[in-house]
Amino acid sequence: MLVALGIAGVLFLVLAFEAARPTLRGTWARARARRAGPAAPDFDPGRERRAEQRARELLRTCVSEREWEMYRDLGLISVAGTVGAEPAAYAYLIYPHRPIVAYVPQTRELLSEYCVAFRDDERPFGSGRLPDADDVLAKWLALAADERALVAKANMHLPGRQVDPAVVRADLARLAEWARARSLARGTVRAA
Repeated sequence: MLVALGIAGVLFLVLAFEAARPTLRGTWARARARRAGPAAPDFDPGRERRAEQRARELLRTCVSEREWEMYRDLGLISVAGTVGAEPAAYAYLIYPHRPIVAYVPQTRELLSEYCVAFRDDERPFGSGRLPDADDVLAKWLALAADERALVAKANMHLPGRQVDPAVVRADLARLAEWARARSLARGTVRAA
């Protein structure tokens, strides 16, 4: 008799559990969703392109016309250094998602690389990487606002650590040709 009552009790518990399982499953799923936080929006493949377009528009409104045209045509910006007695003694090449490269404009001698990163931690999905134009703008703003602080906080390396010196020299040659062509087009330099 006790065995029959024990079997009946176990059978009752199994049936009760089976009847309650869908409710328990839904409760557990809701609890997991609450712990996970708000649901991420669906992936939008055009989001990155639109973000870059907005970043380019913002960059265009913040930098000079010459710097905007340089970025548009070459994909980088050259900024003169301001620390020291002679403002044009050195300059920086600002690349998107690469170190800032310091160089001497007159000789094209590479001085150093300054590694800085600006992240976008507000994104609901994907990487925290800024759009290219936003990264360039962040570096440009940091140099313009407080060059000394940026250089002091950046990880400094000798040229060639992360950016190939041959690529930088080629970019400097492209920049010189771009500046020459721009001067000729505006009539500020006579053709030889």
